[in-house]
Amino acid sequence: MMRSVSQIVDAQETSDGAGVRLKRSIGTRELDALDPFLLLDEFGSDRADDYLAGFPDHPHRGFETVTYMLAGSMRHQDHKGNRGDLVAGSVQWMTAGRGIVHSEMPQQKDGLMRGFQLWVNLPAKDKMCEPRYQDIPPERIPEVSRPDGTRIRVIAGEAEGVPGAVNGIVTQPLYLDVTLPPGLRFEQALPTGHTAFVYVFEGEATFGVTDGEPGTLLRPSQLGVLAEGEGVAAATAGSPVRFLLLAAQPLREPVARSGPFVMNTRDEIHQAVRDFQNGTFLD
Repeated sequence: MMRSVSQIVDAQETSDGAGVRLKRSIGTRELDALDPFLLLDEFGSDRADDYLAGFPDHPHRGFETVTYMLAGSMRHQDHKGNRGDLVAGSVQWMTAGRGIVHSEMPQQKDGLMRGFQLWVNLPAKDKMCEPRYQDIPPERIPEVSRPDGTRIRVIAGEAEGVPGAVNGIVTQPLYLDVTLPPGLRFEQALPTGHTAFVYVFEGEATFGVTDGEPGTLLRPSQLGVLAEGEGVAAATAGSPVRFLLLAAQPLREPVARSGPFVMNTRDEIHQAVRDFQNGTFLD
């Protein structure tokens, strides 16, 4: 059975870091979380004032951050000595584990900066694991190109037998960037029981198309939560669409979160704050 769209979420304008303007769809009053996804931000502006301040040094514990760049350049640095430039088409998948302090700062003073940041929860057994960092340049992300013009960038998971660039993630995620030309249909199998959603950022398309249902139209900056099923189908009419398709195994564990820390209990959050304040966070 193909999945239908069970909820539409309009991304909300907000800011984060030192004042970076963005649109947030997961992590809002309308959709606080979507187990195991904790946050989804879209950033995109050609006004330097919207992004130049960047994301100076800040801590994380208990989850993973995923940055996917569409345009522009940012530099990641962390306390473990990792350093890399996030350029157009690249991905950084960082497992914060027991604790990491990092920054993501623009490497440009003008021009378009565009991309996404996703937060993915970690199970209780892995929240205090050793931090890990995967820096994936654009040329290492596989792209499936169909004869009809459909393009699928496979960041994680698998599409049409092609494995993604990111591996070893406990929630077994699927992360696809799909471009679908006008007048076409797209289908993708999804693991039964996995949480899944689509996020449209260019054009529009109908999702949840089945033999008996016309589906739900989604436009730019709209997220569609997908109901249970074995896959998803999308269809375009007179215009193309570009969207993210994500799925992952839900953890079904208690979530306690405060700013940059995501644990299972309030006591663990308080401990994370104490560790950071007394200098033992990174021991």
